[in-house]
Amino acid sequence: MGYRTEYGKLLEEIAQEADEIALRYFRKVELRVERKKDGSAVTQADRAVEEMARARVAASGLDLDVLGEEMGGGSEAAPEAGARARMIIDPIDGTEEFSRGIPTFGTLLGIERGGEIVAAMASAPGLRSRWQAYKGEGAYRDGKKLRVSSIEELKDAMVFSTGTGPSKDSSDQARIRRYLDAARNSRSFGGFWQHMLVAEGAIEAALDWTSKPWDLAPLILIVQEAGGKSTSLSGRATIYEKSLLSTNGKIHEETLAVLR
Repeated sequence: MGYRTEYGKLLEEIAQEADEIALRYFRKVELRVERKKDGSAVTQADRAVEEMARARVAASGLDLDVLGEEMGGGSEAAPEAGARARMIIDPIDGTEEFSRGIPTFGTLLGIERGGEIVAAMASAPGLRSRWQAYKGEGAYRDGKKLRVSSIEELKDAMVFSTGTGPSKDSSDQARIRRYLDAARNSRSFGGFWQHMLVAEGAIEAALDWTSKPWDLAPLILIVQEAGGKSTSLSGRATIYEKSLLSTNGKIHEETLAVLR
């Protein structure tokens, strides 16, 4: 049985209802924004999406745990050998944008089995787009197969990155700026969408500096299945080292060298 056959229906159902919940609150006066202990934003839409997703997993009959941003559910570290499969969810990635009426938010879903993500989905109703990938089965946006770009050098590339704000020390800020300055064109725009643009072949590199597993869960597989490469700054394809660099593969080692 392929991973799409095993998990596709569940992920599609969760993504569809998540889109509906998010749009019910997006740019509406009913939206309430609170601040968590770490200062990040959370809304009733974030909680409603995660509660719905957990209920759907429980009703699916699939042997899955759930790890989510808002309700926890397990360790944020890499699973031990033999650990039960789990779905990792960020109910609304880009809550800050969502709360400000900016459409670059989305629900992120990844099925982790045997220590790796084997099924991935990112759904962005504000952008009217949904990306998905299943291990060995390719990456798609709304039914269209994705392929990364063919640019071969960083100096000819367009790259995106997380910002260089006060949460980063001067050394980290300098490394990020060095990366941005090495490219032909650059933008500071963090979050999942930049990685999807790499998978689509629209840009050549995307960088997240400090993230949680649910921020990254579907991204590596989607980029890889589109022919690209996605790793932490150590060069490992993992969602558990906070950083994530996605590229078209051709400029990956050059870009990592600039960032080190």
